[in-house]
Amino acid sequence: MKYSVLSGLSLILWLINFTPINAQPQQAIGNTARPWTYWWWMGSAVNEADITHQLEQFAKVGLGGVHIIPIYGVKGYEKEFIPFLTDRWLAVFAHTVREGNRLGIGVDLSTGTGWPFGGPNVPTNLAAKEWKVANGKLIAVPTNQQVKRPAPGGQGLVIDYFSRQAVEHYLYRFDSTLGHLPEKPRAIYNDSYEVYGANWTDNFLTEFKTRRGYDLNSQLAAFLDTTRTENSLLVHQDYHQTLADLLRDGFAKTWADWAHKSGYITRNQAHGSPGNLIDLYSLADIPETESFGSSRFSIPLLRVDANYEVDRFGTPNPLAMKFASSAANLMGKRLVSSETGTWLANHFQVSLSQIKPQVDELFASGINHIFYHGIPYSPPVEAWPGWLFYASINYGPTSHFWPHLPLLNQYIERCQTRLQTSKPDNDILVYFPIHDLWTTPAKSAGGIHQLEVHHVERWLLPQPFGRLCEKLSARGYSFDYISDDLLNTLTINKKGIHCASGAIYQVILIPRTTYMPETTMRQLVKLARLGARIVFDNQLPQQAAGFYNHKARSANVKHLGTTLQKLPAVTVSSNVFETMNRSGIRVESWVKDGLSFIRKRRGYYVDTTQYFITNLGNGFHRNWITLSAVGLANRYDPLTNQREPMLVRKGTNGGNEVFLEVEPGQSCFITISPGMPIYANAAHQKRIISSDTAKPIVLQNPWQIQFVEGRPYQGHSILTTSATMPNLVSWTTLSDSASYFSGTARYTTTFDLPNNTLNIPAYTIDLGDVREVAEVRLNGRPLGTAWCIPFQLLIPANQLKLHENQLEIEVTNLSANYMRLFDKKNPGWKKFYDINIVDIRYKPFDATLWGVMPSGLLGPVTLTPNKQ
Repeated sequence: MKYSVLSGLSLILWLINFTPINAQPQQAIGNTARPWTYWWWMGSAVNEADITHQLEQFAKVGLGGVHIIPIYGVKGYEKEFIPFLTDRWLAVFAHTVREGNRLGIGVDLSTGTGWPFGGPNVPTNLAAKEWKVANGKLIAVPTNQQVKRPAPGGQGLVIDYFSRQAVEHYLYRFDSTLGHLPEKPRAIYNDSYEVYGANWTDNFLTEFKTRRGYDLNSQLAAFLDTTRTENSLLVHQDYHQTLADLLRDGFAKTWADWAHKSGYITRNQAHGSPGNLIDLYSLADIPETESFGSSRFSIPLLRVDANYEVDRFGTPNPLAMKFASSAANLMGKRLVSSETGTWLANHFQVSLSQIKPQVDELFASGINHIFYHGIPYSPPVEAWPGWLFYASINYGPTSHFWPHLPLLNQYIERCQTRLQTSKPDNDILVYFPIHDLWTTPAKSAGGIHQLEVHHVERWLLPQPFGRLCEKLSARGYSFDYISDDLLNTLTINKKGIHCASGAIYQVILIPRTTYMPETTMRQLVKLARLGARIVFDNQLPQQAAGFYNHKARSANVKHLGTTLQKLPAVTVSSNVFETMNRSGIRVESWVKDGLSFIRKRRGYYVDTTQYFITNLGNGFHRNWITLSAVGLANRYDPLTNQREPMLVRKGTNGGNEVFLEVEPGQSCFITISPGMPIYANAAHQKRIISSDTAKPIVLQNPWQIQFVEGRPYQGHSILTTSATMPNLVSWTTLSDSASYFSGTARYTTTFDLPNNTLNIPAYTIDLGDVREVAEVRLNGRPLGTAWCIPFQLLIPANQLKLHENQLEIEVTNLSANYMRLFDKKNPGWKKFYDINIVDIRYKPFDATLWGVMPSGLLGPVTLTPNKQ
């Protein structure tokens, strides 16, 4: 076969050279508590020495693994391109796995180059197809879509994702090459579904008739009808259900079964698919969502790139993320991953303080395995900024935040250690009525519903399901989604509704639903008879899904509805929130103040409830809150790695309240374990009130600023510049040279303490607006690094003096200002094939048009007494 890149003789020789006798398969598993990163192999122009060097860098900063994505190459390096899956490519991949094992770095691999699946071994008859009408019949024609951003050896047609034969044929290429390696990836990966216009497959009509019970050509007029008659809606339900079935069976199951047989686990981005995302995610070992763009958090000082086009690209949404985490919670998947930080801001303009809130939003949505997007492979000898991927963010060694990346990595590792070793603790299963969605106008190419994460306002939020879930989140309920198929996996006992993972839920909530399959109604009757509580929002389903024998089946759906209404565990409610409250469904009412959370359970020695709470708004600072869990409360701060017991008091409603302090931008874990709470006495509460009213001390002495290191490099006049600042302003205002500087400057000042503050046990120093990271020393001793909002550090009283305290702050800015100069003088750095490099609006990258970005310590800098 011409697509096999190894001849029989060359394969034998390769195995002799690279496979030891009695070799056992090796996999680089890595550390999943640490963040991983996409690692784009540009042109696969890689070599063993540079691979080792970069992996050692990754290990040193605290990354847990890499995901190799072969991609388009760099101009001028054509002789070093390595075609995908050739002998040489397999050799460097095997070296990567071995080095990963040595360094504790895991290795995942895309099942192809670029995206979607496709390449040189995909013939036209197995490529993606769309339907058209010829001679009054539906027929298949190729879309001719090519693989996007392919690496050398990966160019070709995109596969037919609805065809098992096409998928198996495509995967044979890996069996005949990668499959012979003893060194294997931990996981193989499928990117988000970006197959455009594909809506058919060769045997679609046969499959449709078998699955739906009638010939689609017999209802061609209804299928083509755009006036949305009842028959048209029902036929389109059947059409979409068949596409969903074929995508699940032909692609998702086939790919997963092949991977497991080959010794890999799977990571799948199911979003974008024309199918039920819950079912598709449930087939992956690691369901993966995506955080693209920046959320519009109201955190003070948090910057959002004004050039990001929300209408075009959308924003991240926790309700979209929950499709992946719900599937994991229901099916017992320990890991739920996310592509993280794609286009958070323009190239060279992203700060760590912008990344952390997006990560916190993912954690609160059930994600626990962060994948940075990402790091391009770049030879160490390549001049700054090195090789870059077309889309930001660059988390690699040439990034301005690379020296401080370990701080973000440590934070993520501490969080994920807890999130990965706990189990879901949600009360509500919300039914996803996809058949209602399929009756709405499709907005994707090819007239199909592709359920993307970027624009949930186009398909999720307008539906009763989406609106109900928004209200559940806003009121503090904890829930997962469930599909028609996964309802069949539930069992019932006295504790509640059990799913395959062992998680226990208390109620199944059905949004306003018009169409429901008879099989789903029968399963609900079965579950209700066993004691499952089921709440319908306002109404029972009115009709059966699908065209075949619709009238009779709809009558059966109504009959089943009548049966449900007679069962004591079933309620049709005009106010589902009152109904659930009467049923004892837990609610965390404090979310109304702008807090987000996820509640989980840990049960090593005792049964402990664990909250991750993040403040992504500006409505909460500190207050007494009532948690639904009761017991001994402890707080853990993953930023500082500090633990402390929490004070409790009796609330006005008789329940226990804990005192929570979490400023906008901050996060914490609270664990509630069996035991007597530590109740606050009058003195405790007085100190809390006193701290709440403590006035900050503004540092008003002048500041000295000295540029330390950065670009332009040593020898440039900027590095001999020093100045006195009566008031803190951006260092870019000091001179024209300073407006182009990227690097570190040192700020120094002195201050005295007021005489009436001698008995204060500690202070909080707030640096105000920092652009972008501040390393702080006080009286010659390191105090810490402020890299995220709020830019605050704790000062123990024993590090302070009454007079002449010496404060030294080294601030590192973005590389954006220097890129304005560099891009003008060295435009040849933009030398990449395919799309080359673009800005956040997908226009050719041109930093010379940028304005100056504020840099340095902008303040105000204050000290606040901590009297608690």
